[in-house]
Amino acid sequence: MKRLDPDYRGFRGHDQEPSEGNAPLEQATCAECGRTRNVMRGVALEQGDDFVCSSCLEAQKTEA
Repeated sequence: MKRLDPDYRGFRGHDQEPSEGNAPLEQATCAECGRTRNVMRGVALEQGDDFVCSSCLEAQKTEA
């Protein structure tokens, strides 16, 4: 697409524009699956070693 339209900024969702103020991200390891995820710094500091990624949270919801 970029070759056809040099101003193309990539798909950002139907209702979303690129944001200017991106939140700083920090790596956190999920306590359930052990995968490292990039999450907002506040979430990583708040949850610490008890961090559970959104994929594991979704899996827990479907099991219940």
